[in-house]
Amino acid sequence: MSTIESPLKAEPVGLQGARLVISQRPALAVSGWLGVLVLAGCAVWVAVGQQSAETWLWVPAVVAVLTITSLVVVTPGQTSVIQFFGSYIGTVQRPGFWWVLPLTKRRKVSVRVRNFETAHLKVNDADGSPVEIAAIVVWQIADTAKSTYAVESYLDFVTVQAESALRHVATTHPYDDTTEAGTSLRGSTDVVAAQLAAEVATRVAIAGVEIVEVRISHLAYAPEIAQAMLRRQQASAVVAARSRIVEGAVGMVELALNRLEENGVVSLDDERKAAMVSNLMVVLCGDQPPSPVVNAGSLYT
Repeated sequence: MSTIESPLKAEPVGLQGARLVISQRPALAVSGWLGVLVLAGCAVWVAVGQQSAETWLWVPAVVAVLTITSLVVVTPGQTSVIQFFGSYIGTVQRPGFWWVLPLTKRRKVSVRVRNFETAHLKVNDADGSPVEIAAIVVWQIADTAKSTYAVESYLDFVTVQAESALRHVATTHPYDDTTEAGTSLRGSTDVVAAQLAAEVATRVAIAGVEIVEVRISHLAYAPEIAQAMLRRQQASAVVAARSRIVEGAVGMVELALNRLEENGVVSLDDERKAAMVSNLMVVLCGDQPPSPVVNAGSLYT
């Protein structure tokens, strides 16, 4: 019995499957003032040709039009991506007045540092609790060729990929770590920010974008569980405070008993020591100030 093989061929899926051979390179450009000199020469040619009634005056006119359309001004923080009949020929990166190849299509691409804040996303943390989280992403374009030709819109691409990375990182950490033994979204902000920056940088590298910094700007429990989580945090805080109070009270009682015995102030049997320890613990661990009672009788009445 023969088996039929599938004609489909498995292909890589994800960023490793993208095949991009284009990368940024400098474009051929000379000073734009040289083009101005050419325009001046064309004007002189036309003036002299009119006096001598030459019939080739269309030549300087064509040269002047091609020269004017090939002049480009690049401001600081901007670049000009040059495309010649569908082919990428380079990028003018240096600010100034330049004369590039005629009949080219030019597209300005900003390389300034930019930032944006993601939407408030509702995700489940590592414990399954719904949380709301948002982040501020600081980025800039590092490769103008990839940002222009590798993706349809690098602005939309960076926004979507940043939100996707934020969702992924948020699901790998709990909102809060009560044991303080691991990382959490609230307690390990630097660690989470570093992981988030690395995640976003990996995702947007295909578009020639460089990530400068990523920071969490908003973090809170979802409204439907916010009250319950607040009560849990309050209970944890009360338990931690009580534990600290009891620890301190035990040390104070132990110190008091030792000092009384060392200085020979009073000799107490086990029963009276237990009563004294009980009274001191009530005084030291009580929420309200104790009301003193004066014993007018003997120690054993």
